Amino acid sequence: MEAKKPRTIIYIVGFNLYYGALKGTKYKWLDLHTLFHKLLGEHHTITEIKYFTARVSAREGDPDAPNRQDAYLKALETYIPNISTHYGHFLTNLVKAKVNNPNDSDNRC
Repeated sequence: MEAKKPRTIIYIVGFNLYYGALKGTKYKWLDLHTLFHKLLGEHHTITEIKYFTARVSAREGDPDAPNRQDAYLKALETYIPNISTHYGHFLTNLVKAKVNNPNDSDNRC
């Protein structure tokens, strides 16, 4: 009797995937189902892929970013029937922090 394969749900944070692995490479149009199927092998049944992202805004120097994101998300939903897209909010703001001098005697471990 063959053992039953575990059912697996894949969770993807789109911004982490893009900025951590894809930006600056030629691999932006990943087939996420095939990628994870190859990573997990035949021992798992992928039942669902949950893709978490936030809508990007047009920016100076990159006014087409929302259109590229739309095309990518539409492609995912068209070619991967078990994917669902979940939208959150991406907040941008200026963060200020004190820069310490590593040679400063007060900052030694």
